[in-house]
Amino acid sequence: MTTKRIGFIGIGMMGHGMVRNLLAKGYPVKLKAHRNRARLADLLAAGATEADTHAATGQDVDIVFLCVTGSPQVEEIVYGADGLLGAARAGLIVVDCSTAEPSSSARVRADFAARGVSFIDAPLARTPKEAEEGRLNTMVGADPEDFRTIEPVLKAFCENIFHVGPPGHGHVLKLVNNMMAMSFASCIAEAFAVAAKSGLDLKRLYDVVSAGGVNCGIFQMMTAKTLTDGTVDGFKFGIANAQKDLRYYTHLAESLPVSSFMGEATHQSLVQAVNLGFGDKLIASLFEAQEKINDVKIVPR
Repeated sequence: MTTKRIGFIGIGMMGHGMVRNLLAKGYPVKLKAHRNRARLADLLAAGATEADTHAATGQDVDIVFLCVTGSPQVEEIVYGADGLLGAARAGLIVVDCSTAEPSSSARVRADFAARGVSFIDAPLARTPKEAEEGRLNTMVGADPEDFRTIEPVLKAFCENIFHVGPPGHGHVLKLVNNMMAMSFASCIAEAFAVAAKSGLDLKRLYDVVSAGGVNCGIFQMMTAKTLTDGTVDGFKFGIANAQKDLRYYTHLAESLPVSSFMGEATHQSLVQAVNLGFGDKLIASLFEAQEKINDVKIVPR
């Protein structure tokens, strides 16, 4: 089978490792930095070429990956000056690895389809560490034929690849997954604030929860490092990004329509944390937001 030529837009924390692994697996990659050039040098040294515009990234390639923050960035890449839509040609496949708003993705998909281009959603899970190791997870919304085409390429940087349904279902599943994760993270932060205010020993709380049915990966990422060494970086995901994802989730729930008391409450807890100045911090800094709101001490310093 002919090796696919790859275009890639968004060489950030996740994109760098994805491109590095594509190059290591022998895929020719043409890339476009989305915001900064700090992560380009080693990729260019490894054989990647650089495009001047988004449109140029889509020329003479078979598949274009987008790895940016969310729908506003995707729409700018597609519709903006020298946008990717202008380079669209029949047979091109565009794979959106962002966490995006389903209604926006549907519009982009329809506009690409009118030009014979497949627009696939393949949002990612795990962290930049796994991106560098080629061990990301992805949930893919695609027609079966398109999935068969991109699956071998995804294997260059993914350990687990889930074909979750037709186009659009990848983004929906990612939002539902993130809603559950962020709801639990917000719940943990609030529970620890109550425990701290009552005078309860937080390490005993940690021990009891860790030994029971409430224990899970989210609980450990939130609490283990925080309680042992006072750091709040155990959960590698930003609060501002989480706020954005929960906004997308609540929009989705409203559009269906489905009531979303938990989703709305979680979204507002993240809005509050951002408004308190923690938007650029990682999720475990929800503990710090609770400290500020409730005048308690949770993080040992």
